[in-house]
Amino acid sequence: MAKRKKQSGTNRRKRGREGKRPLLGFLAVLGLIILVLFGLETLKKHEFSRQPVEGPSVVRRPMPQRPDQEPSLPNYSTVKPPVRVSRPARPPVAAGGEVAVLIDDMGTTIQEAKQLMAIGVPLTISVIPDRPQARQVAETFYGGGHEVMIHIPMEPVDYPKRRLESNGLLVAQSDAEIASRLKSYLQQVPNAVGANNHMGSRFTENGGKMRVVLGFLKSWDLFFVDSVTSSRSVGASVAREMGVKTASRNVFLDNVQDVRAIKDQLRQLAMAASRKGSAIGICHPHKATLQALAEELPRLKREGVKFVYVSQLVK
Repeated sequence: MAKRKKQSGTNRRKRGREGKRPLLGFLAVLGLIILVLFGLETLKKHEFSRQPVEGPSVVRRPMPQRPDQEPSLPNYSTVKPPVRVSRPARPPVAAGGEVAVLIDDMGTTIQEAKQLMAIGVPLTISVIPDRPQARQVAETFYGGGHEVMIHIPMEPVDYPKRRLESNGLLVAQSDAEIASRLKSYLQQVPNAVGANNHMGSRFTENGGKMRVVLGFLKSWDLFFVDSVTSSRSVGASVAREMGVKTASRNVFLDNVQDVRAIKDQLRQLAMAASRKGSAIGICHPHKATLQALAEELPRLKREGVKFVYVSQLVK
């Protein structure tokens, strides 16, 4: 009997568990349906939010009728163009006479000498002794078939306020000291055919000291060109008195460091040669000067200007 009761209790528990299973399944299905419905509603709201919001209706006005005649437009062909101010043309050069261009202050770099040699016209350079590459520049330029001179440093009127090369000539020096320095210049600037003064506004005014310099140049068969750094220079006059071949500078070409200004000075030099038969222009190896020489000298040559070495103009 006890055994039956025990089996009966067990059966009731089994039936209880089996009765709960349909309920749990029903609840699971119901929950799934609710989730699906909720998801659809959310998706619908999202799509709705992406729809453009309608605003007030746009009132469309009819296009105006096309007139029988087109409205007149301004005649732009009658508008005057702005006046262009042109720079005056350089004066024409009358061919005639001989022009010598002397480039002072050389001896710093060989590149400057090569730039001048590439221009393709006769040029003369004057090398300052004791410059870093004085000898190399002189040899390179001479080897290229061009002419070399010595640019003798001489005392200016504002010395010592104005700097002078340490090997320069001073009025206070003895004649022997001056001759010794001149001899050293020949060693530093080989193949030189003449000389001119570097600065020297005080020294070239002193007839006695210029006689020492010119006497030395004559003994070496060298000519002298007066750079005319002083209007009271006696260099050329004393040279003629002593029988030293000489000439004087006519035009400084690059006092104004501007390419066009230097070109204008070159044309003035050519016109001076046309009037006088010959003229010497002095300039320096500045960047603007080298550019102006490279551009203008070939042009002047094509116009009939005859370029020569300085040695061809001394007398």
